[in-house]
Amino acid sequence: MSALTSKHKSAPNLFSYPLYWAECFGTASFLPTTREEMDQLGWDSCDVIIVTGDAYVDHPSFGMAVMGRLLEAQGFRVGIIDQPDWRNPDDFMRLGKPNFYFGVTAGNMDSLINRYTADLKVRNDDAYTPHGEGGKRPDRAVIVYSQRCKQAYSDVPVVIGGIEASLRRIAQYDYWSNEVRRSVLIDSTADILLYGNAERAIIELTQKMAAGIELDELTDIRGTTIVRDAAPGGYTEIDSSRVDWPGKVDQIPSPYEYIPEGKCQDGDDEDEDPDVMPIRVIPAPLKGKYGKLEQEKTYIRLPSFDKVHKDPVLYAHASRVLHLESNPHNARALIQKHGKKEIWVNPPPIPLETDEMDGVFGFAYQRVPHPKYGDAKIPAYEMIRFSINIMRGCFGGCTFCSITEHEGRIIQSRSHESVLNEIEDIKEKLPAFTGHISDLGGPTSNMYHLNCNDPDIQASCRKLSCVYPTICKNLNTDHSPTTELYRKTRAIEGVHTVSIASGLRYDLAVEDPEYVKELVTHHVGGYLKIAPEHSEMGTLSKMMKPGMGTYDNFKRMFDKYSKEAGKKQYLIPYFIAAHPGCEDEDMMNLALWLKKNDFRPDQVQTFYPSPMSLATAMYHSNKNPLKQVTYKSEKLYTAKDYDQRRTQKGFLRYHDPKNWPALRQTLRDMGRPDLIGDGKHKLVPGEDKDPVNPRSPRKARPGQQTGASHSSNRPTLNKSGKKASGQGSGNSRNQSASNKGGYAKAGGSGKTGNSGKAGNSSKKTARPSAKKAAASGKPAGKKARPTSKKRG
Repeated sequence: MSALTSKHKSAPNLFSYPLYWAECFGTASFLPTTREEMDQLGWDSCDVIIVTGDAYVDHPSFGMAVMGRLLEAQGFRVGIIDQPDWRNPDDFMRLGKPNFYFGVTAGNMDSLINRYTADLKVRNDDAYTPHGEGGKRPDRAVIVYSQRCKQAYSDVPVVIGGIEASLRRIAQYDYWSNEVRRSVLIDSTADILLYGNAERAIIELTQKMAAGIELDELTDIRGTTIVRDAAPGGYTEIDSSRVDWPGKVDQIPSPYEYIPEGKCQDGDDEDEDPDVMPIRVIPAPLKGKYGKLEQEKTYIRLPSFDKVHKDPVLYAHASRVLHLESNPHNARALIQKHGKKEIWVNPPPIPLETDEMDGVFGFAYQRVPHPKYGDAKIPAYEMIRFSINIMRGCFGGCTFCSITEHEGRIIQSRSHESVLNEIEDIKEKLPAFTGHISDLGGPTSNMYHLNCNDPDIQASCRKLSCVYPTICKNLNTDHSPTTELYRKTRAIEGVHTVSIASGLRYDLAVEDPEYVKELVTHHVGGYLKIAPEHSEMGTLSKMMKPGMGTYDNFKRMFDKYSKEAGKKQYLIPYFIAAHPGCEDEDMMNLALWLKKNDFRPDQVQTFYPSPMSLATAMYHSNKNPLKQVTYKSEKLYTAKDYDQRRTQKGFLRYHDPKNWPALRQTLRDMGRPDLIGDGKHKLVPGEDKDPVNPRSPRKARPGQQTGASHSSNRPTLNKSGKKASGQGSGNSRNQSASNKGGYAKAGGSGKTGNSGKAGNSSKKTARPSAKKAAASGKPAGKKARPTSKKRG
């Protein structure tokens, strides 16, 4: 990218701060987890103690290791309390009292996504725990850990961060309790929240505290969220707390709109409904008079917690405004009232430059779990121990994914030298390395060093995606840095295979045939994961994903280069059922596409409403926040109850005899009995083809029928999605014990929601069909719900 312009915000280099006096202790082989380990290092106390829901793995894919090593490089003494017994406050005192603060994180995964499936069933294991054992972290771990830290030392500040806190920085819809909850900063009683990849924020915060500045004076650090008694003075407020304003309001630029540089808003709107005034920007201090607003002294007022808790339309509106204020170069602060307090969200952190990324990944990581675990295997570590993260961020904007809300849209990439040095580090430190690098990737494998060609445009852009509905003409799509990196890694002595396991953005790949040829020829081991997600444009438009024409283009290239390389290779497409806006007819057409292309998915994914994603706002509100939200704006159909979601999921496994009875009933309800029977144009066979000896249903595990653990504080949901009688709201500050854990995606990218790359992740695969589908028994008959109807 060319030299930055004055429109770009800047920040001090991560490594430009003076070192704290404790740097004289040097670098610890492992950050201490006990007082005995502190004594061996000669420490009398820790400056910062990190409390995490994951086992301590000293590897750059694990958040506690990155933050701990970063602070250590600044000269601070950092201890780790990993997977503490949350029932016992004494366990939070095992390292003594920290000099500055407790840093609390749930771990690499949101604790609820880690514990529950998309159908609210309890998972059996936890990939971030030795032996994969479940039950080592509580539900809503950030809240529980923060409160225990306060119990242990009431006068020590608590700083919360990581994916769980990051995606709950304002009021957010909570799928597990089926309600909108307050900002986690309120419920946790913590003092400050760091969101996103928080290297800049945590260094600035810690350096200033070390200089004697009180935490309550640190109100303007980028990438932080704080609680205030009132809005600060000297600011201009843009009131965006409503969607329908009564009467005529002075025409003022809307926070919804991206106005290109040099173009003025004329105020004309031919489609305006005179009965429903669109949202207006009303700077209250100016009382209707408008002038050029200073970005650093302007904030946007979101609808209050009380309003979004009661009004799903206002929730969708707030979600839209939040996402439009995500570019660190033009975002304004946000404010949201919670009772008598105000949640203040400072603008996002400035992305790291390449040399800073190299520094963060170049610390003296041991690249293995702490020795105290002995020979116990930690599944998430086993997944990524030979993989390398080469970049951060994602400009795809997929609405069902929360990566962008956490890592941002601006891609942050490492240098070739840094990546190659990490491979040498693997060779040196891991005797089990056999020469196979399991992944060179990140949130997306092929966005490495891709960014906007024009720094001025990037600094002023508010688009939600750089590739939807089409690839932006200002986006650099040259994959040559990635292609060259692949070639360099293959040339390293002792490396015989380099796999690409991260998901591929194929609409970008087709822009660079040389990259596709390099990938297919050398880095695909038989199967390549890609994510069309759906076949129907109505649903794809709610996902912000390209049409199947792009998939077809990529498949032709893939097949061509596979044939030239003399390899039989297959694409493994991902699909999602029950996404907001997806009708049963859409799922039927997707099933017909799958059958036509001879795909028989082994396992499938239903939409998982993860906190803060735009698709979750759609799920909760039945509104489309990709467009201006009003009470009269487009309504979406969303499959929410158990039968609706099961039916849509069943279409993805049209070949499974277990699904045939329900699919036949649904097809008849849809007026499509012509798709029942034998033949290539039929979707499911008739009743005469059902298995003769149905398999006995498996007995549900404890808590599985309702999807709730009796020890959880979340309410049991019945099939209508409503809370069962006698259940509380689940918005309690105190969390009870969890008896089971959950599988989470490996890697340090902080992925959540419906996106990921781990082996047994929530995102599943579709493989080319075998010669004969295995018969699984016929379930007890149950009348399917009436099919959904198209909505205008």
